[in-house]
Amino acid sequence: MHWITRAGWPGHLIALGAGALTPLALAPFAIWPLALLSIALFYLGLRELTPRQAALRGWCYGVALYLAGSGWIYVSIHDYGAASPLLAGGLTLAFCAAVALFFALPAWLWARYLRRPRPGVAEALAFAALWLAQEAFRGWFLTGFPWLYAGYSQLDGPLRGLAPLGGVWLLSFVLALTAALLCNLLQLRRQHLALASGLSLLLGPWLLAQALNEHAWTHAKGEPLRVAAIQGNVEQNLKWDPDALEAQLALYRDMTLASPPAELIVWPETAVPVLKEYAEGYLAVMARIASDRQAALITGVPLRQVNAAGERRFYNAITVLGEGQGTYLKQKLVPFGEYVPLQDLLRGLIAFFDLPMSDFARGPAQQPLLQAKGLRLASYICYEAVYPEFAAELARDSDLLLTISNDTWFGRSIGPVQHLQMAQMRALEAGRWMIRATNNGISVLIDPQGRIQSRIPPFEAAILYGEVQAMQGHTPYLRFGSLPLAIVAALIVLATLLANRLGKTL
Repeated sequence: MHWITRAGWPGHLIALGAGALTPLALAPFAIWPLALLSIALFYLGLRELTPRQAALRGWCYGVALYLAGSGWIYVSIHDYGAASPLLAGGLTLAFCAAVALFFALPAWLWARYLRRPRPGVAEALAFAALWLAQEAFRGWFLTGFPWLYAGYSQLDGPLRGLAPLGGVWLLSFVLALTAALLCNLLQLRRQHLALASGLSLLLGPWLLAQALNEHAWTHAKGEPLRVAAIQGNVEQNLKWDPDALEAQLALYRDMTLASPPAELIVWPETAVPVLKEYAEGYLAVMARIASDRQAALITGVPLRQVNAAGERRFYNAITVLGEGQGTYLKQKLVPFGEYVPLQDLLRGLIAFFDLPMSDFARGPAQQPLLQAKGLRLASYICYEAVYPEFAAELARDSDLLLTISNDTWFGRSIGPVQHLQMAQMRALEAGRWMIRATNNGISVLIDPQGRIQSRIPPFEAAILYGEVQAMQGHTPYLRFGSLPLAIVAALIVLATLLANRLGKTL
């Protein structure tokens, strides 16, 4: 035990191992107790360290977490960015080392300001609040990288019933609180009042989650709708090849004509791999086909707009044809994939910084929802589905959720499965059906409990056919977001800071 709590490389090596456990708690492995073990080892590892030592240990934890859980970055850079194995490996390592600072900073803050003189209930609450803060921060800072949250381990775990109450961050908060309390139980056993309160905080959320599991926060609206999601399985190296354009357009047209009758036809992200203005004739034909079938066709297509200053802006977009209307411009862009930070310095250095369509602009906030067959659709393009608060804001006035993606960038790594798990959590948080259409998988229909009801194999050209149901009503998370949890966490942190300043123990 002393190797975990004290300074030195044995403790840092244990932190590396602890960080590598978290991805095993998530999809596709889904061994959810490992999330508790990982957080508990992180918590214990900071118990006796100075702030500087704690920062290094937190960094070790973060490096291992991202190397184990984000190895698909190498695939994107090497396979599709034309980088050598050495360069791709170096860039992946540099990225993981940089984002690991998201754990170094809270570890330093914990050792410097928030750690209590005596481990107990108050310290466990403070640790859980800090854990929540670091997850929220890494989903916001510099547009955020909201990947590998501990709470996703509970999509099929015992705490899943809490997701509609406070979203994935509430699940992470409870996991961190549980891990810290379990570590502190031995210290509480001789303090009857503290032990009673600790056990209440330990067991209460898990019992509440079980009571709320399968609770229907929303209810059906109207009749079910038939859906056909077209998965073209176009190779990424052909996606933006002008010589392959006609074949891709013909592929989606022919698959649509061959699909069973459906009221909603969904194509994936950039299924039309050319600016909308150059595909107007083709889109008009597809609009007539959709109208003849009494259907709405929803497709990803990039477009160009000229702003008031006369500047051209390119957008990753979704548009509705046939029996529907509206265009949505993507707001959350993928760094290096859709825009290049510091592009004046980086463009031209390697091919990865000059990928096709890596100069998109961010769409405006407060865009109207897409309309299809009389329904309001909250639409997310690829990466947008991993932002909990952003997704909830769009879903609040919707009847149905829609996400389109091109997960070809992930190759055959665990990235697509992680991405799907986060989309499932969005459906559970909102209490709404979700249609997920991707270029090469994983295309699915997800019910309001976050469970997959229909799917087709990845890496195949196929049609996903099934029914979805419009929903109405709001889950507590959809109504209030993370504000109540954020207030509680802020009060805990402020109380801890004050108590530490006054030299009191609870």
